[in-house]
Amino acid sequence: MNTKSLFSVLQYWLEPKKVVRNLEVFQDFIIVSLCVGLFCVMLIRLGEMYLSLLKPLNFQIITSDILFILILVELFRLLIIYLKERRISVGAAVEVSLVSTLREVILQGVLDIPINHLLGVCAFLGVLGGLLFLRVWMFQRFDAIRQARTEEFPILSIEQYPF
Repeated sequence: MNTKSLFSVLQYWLEPKKVVRNLEVFQDFIIVSLCVGLFCVMLIRLGEMYLSLLKPLNFQIITSDILFILILVELFRLLIIYLKERRISVGAAVEVSLVSTLREVILQGVLDIPINHLLGVCAFLGVLGGLLFLRVWMFQRFDAIRQARTEEFPILSIEQYPF
């Protein structure tokens, strides 16, 4: 093989569109393998939780297990949204953070947490709640802008002029 044909083969495979497409396929493979792994972990934890119900009940541990499974479900949903829409859902990420923070508080017990840590958790939960509120407020504002544009320019579509 001469250098000219080798150069043309390398140029063909290193074309930016092909490189990006191949990297996206590899990334999709990683996301799908994470989804399968999360699903297996959810099944294992669910089985362990049901087996723990045969022993004397410890509500703190059972609540912690249920919240952990909910965290895994939310992470699974976050990965599915990423595969479908190629974006990270801010709402789902904030919900995962909220549930995992509350799980840690329940595990430790509110009375056993030092006051400075409890104030930090409260501030963190306040910020997460603010993010959820801001997200809803922004969607309402964007919807109002979209409606105003369609009333002002009924012929133009939103795809042509995204807000």
